[in-house]
Amino acid sequence: MKQITYKLYDYLLSMGVSDLTAKYMTMMTLLVALSIILFAIDFIVRRILLNLFSNFASRSKSNFDDILVKNKVPRNIAHIIPLIVALEATPSVFLDFPYMEGIIEKILKVFGIILTLWIARSLLNTLKDYFKTIPRLKDKPIDSYIQVFMIFVWIAGFIISFAILTEMSVLSFMTGLGAISAVIILVFKDTILGFVASIQVSINDMVRIGDWITFEKYGADGDVVEINLATVKVQNFDKTITTIPTYALISDSFKNWRGMTSSEGRRIKRAIIIKQTSIKYLTPEKVDELKSITLISDYLQNQQEKIRSYNTENDIDKTLLMNGRNLTNIGVFRKYVDSYVNQHTGINKDMMIMVRQLPPTTQGIPLEVYAFSSDKRWANYEYIMADVFDHVLASIPYFELELFELPSHMSNVQ
Repeated sequence: MKQITYKLYDYLLSMGVSDLTAKYMTMMTLLVALSIILFAIDFIVRRILLNLFSNFASRSKSNFDDILVKNKVPRNIAHIIPLIVALEATPSVFLDFPYMEGIIEKILKVFGIILTLWIARSLLNTLKDYFKTIPRLKDKPIDSYIQVFMIFVWIAGFIISFAILTEMSVLSFMTGLGAISAVIILVFKDTILGFVASIQVSINDMVRIGDWITFEKYGADGDVVEINLATVKVQNFDKTITTIPTYALISDSFKNWRGMTSSEGRRIKRAIIIKQTSIKYLTPEKVDELKSITLISDYLQNQQEKIRSYNTENDIDKTLLMNGRNLTNIGVFRKYVDSYVNQHTGINKDMMIMVRQLPPTTQGIPLEVYAFSSDKRWANYEYIMADVFDHVLASIPYFELELFELPSHMSNVQ
C-alpha cells in the first residue's frame, strides 16, 4: 500500500505540483479510493454472509439461525472485514500526516468497539428471542438478564473507548472511577435496584410472564406481559398497560393469582344473608312437605327418626315446639345447599366443598358457600358461580326463609 502512495506522490511531483499540494492530493485520492473499496467490500461480504445464513436457515430444523438473521447478526459481522482493511490501510493513506493518522486510528478503534457492542447486542437479542420459544423458559424474566449483561458490556466498551481516546490506561481510568463511585451509584440507583430485584424475583419465582397479578398501589390488575431490568408491564383486563418498577415487587405487597391458575379449581366464596326473623323450627307437617325435595328427602327421613327417638326416650314434651331436639328451616336449607353444590357438575369434587353459617351481623345470618369450580376460565367460572346462586336464591322461599334487603323508600318530588 505504501508503494502506491509513493508512486502517486512522485507522479504528482512530476506533473509540476508543489510538495505540500502533492501530499494533500495523494492523501485525498487514496482516502476516496479507500472509501469506495471499503463500501464495495462491505456490500460483497454482507451479501455473501446473508446468503450463507439464509440458505443454512432454510435447511436447518432449528429456528435459532432464523432468529440470528432476523436480529441482523450476519449484517453486523460483515462490517468486521472492512474495518480491518481500513485499519491496515490508514498508515499508508496518511503517511505524510502522522497526526491525522493517529486521530483516524483512534476513531476506527472506537468504531471497532462500537461494532463489537452491536454484534454482542444482536447475539443477546437472538438468545432472548430463542429462549422465549422454549416452553420452560417462556415465563422467565429473560429481558432482565439480557439488559444486565448489556449494561456491563456497554460500561466496558465505554471504559475502553475512553482509554483509547485519552491514551490513558484502563487501570488508571478504573482507579479514578472508584473515586466517584458514590455519584455513579446515585445516578444508576434505579438500575441497581432493578437488577437486584430481577435476581430476587427470578430466584424466588415471585412473578413470571403470563401471571395474573393484582397490585393495588399501582392500579394494576391483569397479566404480566414483560419483565425487564427497570419495569414490569402488566396488561390490565381493560387492555390498558400499567408499568410497575421492578424493585416494587420486593418492596411492596401484591397478589399473584398463579396458585389459583395452577390448582385444580378456582375458589367460590360467596355468602347470602338470611333475615333473622324468618328463622324458625320446622313443624312435622312442614318436614313432611320438604321430603318431596329429592336432594334432602333421605336426610330428612333419617333426621326425623333420630329426633323422634331422642325425644321419646327422654320423654320430651312436644306440645311446645322448641322443647327437645328439632329441625330448623335454616339448618335444613344449609343441608340442601350443601347437597346441591356437591352434585353440581361445575364444582370440583376433589377439593373442599363447604356450606357454613357465619357469625350473625346487623343485617342477618350470612350463609356462605365455599367451593372450587372445575373450570378456571374467568367467564366460565362466573357462569358456574352465578348458576349455583341462581338456584340457591330461588330455593329460599321453599324453606320459608327470607333474604335481607335494605328497605327501599319511594317519594315524589314536587
